[in-house]
Amino acid sequence: MTLFPSNTIAWYTARMFLVRTAAFLIGLIIILESLDLLGESGKILAVAGNSEGDLWTYVSLRVPQLIQLFLPFSVLLATLVTLATLNQNSEVVIFKAAGLSAHRILSPLIIAALGIAIANFVFNERVVTRATHTLRAWQDNDYQKIPPEKLSVTESWVRGDDDLFHAEQVTGAGAATRLQDVTIYDRVDNRLVRVVMAKGARPGGHGWLLSGVRVFDVARGTVTALADLDLTSAVVPRQFTTAGITPAFVPLWHLWPQIAEQRAAGKSVGTLEAAAWHKLSGPLSTVLMPLLGAVAAFGLARSGRLFVRAVIGMFLGFAFFVADNFMLAMGNFGTVPPLMAAWAPFLLFLLIGEAVLIRTEE
Repeated sequence: MTLFPSNTIAWYTARMFLVRTAAFLIGLIIILESLDLLGESGKILAVAGNSEGDLWTYVSLRVPQLIQLFLPFSVLLATLVTLATLNQNSEVVIFKAAGLSAHRILSPLIIAALGIAIANFVFNERVVTRATHTLRAWQDNDYQKIPPEKLSVTESWVRGDDDLFHAEQVTGAGAATRLQDVTIYDRVDNRLVRVVMAKGARPGGHGWLLSGVRVFDVARGTVTALADLDLTSAVVPRQFTTAGITPAFVPLWHLWPQIAEQRAAGKSVGTLEAAAWHKLSGPLSTVLMPLLGAVAAFGLARSGRLFVRAVIGMFLGFAFFVADNFMLAMGNFGTVPPLMAAWAPFLLFLLIGEAVLIRTEE
């Protein structure tokens, strides 16, 4: 009843799987990064002051993105090669003769893939997010030296309780947030009470300190001009400065609080929620690869159908990636709920892989 009846067999198959995964990943990264660098090196070196060191900077920022993108493909290819090799050498027959079921033969690969998934998640959130943010800023600046980052958001709408804020321009962050040309629609029980218009606003004690104020009283129909106004409001500065959230730039543990702030501001968060859930389901997809590629492990190698089985395993793996990207796109368009967009392909192909394995081998 133990998970690994033979530690020797478990370590033998897991080591084959891990070594081939690393080999495929390194090979893909070298080839793809070489091709990518050929296309971008001219743009980088065309900027005055850039040198060979900037090429290596680009490589250091681009490689983490390629690892994130192609690690699941590497796991799929490593699964197919490992299982096909075991089948070709009749080692699967030996394992079965020793009393190992199909699931026990695959269990070392699944456990190893789970370890890869955990490492991939940590790597994505700690390294890839920073590298992606830095590279995007560098590319947006045409590969010139990046000036000190200055946050500037234009025409931002924010909701706090019943009140609506509209600012033509937002600069700064935190306590240094400054709003220009602000219009505040003060509502009580969804009924407009007054409209406050100000030339500028900054965070105050319990709300915002407005300057150059004009207040329109809806009930009286009068306009009152004030030099300054201390307005109590539930709106916080970060609701303005997080107006443009790019999930690829933000670690998951920071993304969820920002999504909550966006939701409190009355903004649509479906796309952000789908991206947040996919930060979990994406790395976990590596666990599916041994199950989807298992069809290459079984069946008699002498039957001449080993290649066909490997092609079927590859087809199932690539079908998962297509379905995953399709559902994520549907989630971004709001066609399906975010949770379904992120997890439906994973659960569907988990059931498909189990059904094929149980029906054919168990």
